[in-house]
Amino acid sequence: MKVVVPKNLSQAGKDYLLTHHFDLITVPDDRQETILKYGQDANGIILMTDPFDNETLKQFPNLKIIARHGVGFDNVDPTFAAKQGVVVTITPTANAATVAETTLAEIFDLSKNLTRVSHEMRLGNFAYKTTHMGFDLNGKTLGVMGYGRIGRIVAQKAEALGMKVLIFDPFIKDSQVGKLVDRDSLISQADIITLHLVVNEQTTHSFGKREFSLMKKTASLVNLGRGALIDETALIKALAEHQIRAAALDVFDAEPLPLSSAFYQLDNVLLTPHIASNTKECMERMAVDSASEVVRVLSGKKAKWAVNQVE
Repeated sequence: MKVVVPKNLSQAGKDYLLTHHFDLITVPDDRQETILKYGQDANGIILMTDPFDNETLKQFPNLKIIARHGVGFDNVDPTFAAKQGVVVTITPTANAATVAETTLAEIFDLSKNLTRVSHEMRLGNFAYKTTHMGFDLNGKTLGVMGYGRIGRIVAQKAEALGMKVLIFDPFIKDSQVGKLVDRDSLISQADIITLHLVVNEQTTHSFGKREFSLMKKTASLVNLGRGALIDETALIKALAEHQIRAAALDVFDAEPLPLSSAFYQLDNVLLTPHIASNTKECMERMAVDSASEVVRVLSGKKAKWAVNQVE
């Protein structure tokens, strides 16, 4: 059987498939046009973050599984895929610890202005530090919106740093860490807000003008979840007018972030190009986990992490 794999998939994932005697169709990039060009007769696809729309999906007559290399699946329609007889899977346990670590790294960066101070130092501006002082995390309030695997780890580590943790998640009834509060209370009380919500009709662009007006002027926003959670136009305005202190963004509506974006003109936003899970170990785990789902489904077994159900 044939499986489409991206060129940059960790070798551990490719080796797993080869060990189970699958033929690999290695594509130079993850665009749906490229996958269609090289792998239209594929039985399985390991999909990164590029969109894979329904019209494209219909053109794969032998396809049985799309294994997402990651946790989110907003770039493919699981309901439509199920109607086409295609299982969609994710890798929910592979990247949680890594993304949580990167979230904290960006929080540390914001609190101490590390990236900006380093940049100014290289320009010879040694006085920058005196006008752009950082702040302690100990004693501050972290608001965690979305309390899945990643949110839980972030909350645990933040509490260990001496931070007060507030949690909002409509599906969670209790927590051993922090305090569960309503959405507006979290937004208005937190010194730093970190987003770990899923993207759906209710959450798409749900963090916007109203939410920024509720935040403290000294508060910062961190998003390593999905770009679609934030109204970017409203955030740019809030940052430019110093309605909030700062932001750290690893995900965007359009990726890669266009060079024309106004974010690049702001000195109070930390920008990273979707690197939250970008470690060697995490890439290997996600590659093997997605490959193992392909092997299970194409061997006639039930997927471990399916997000849809094929009759």
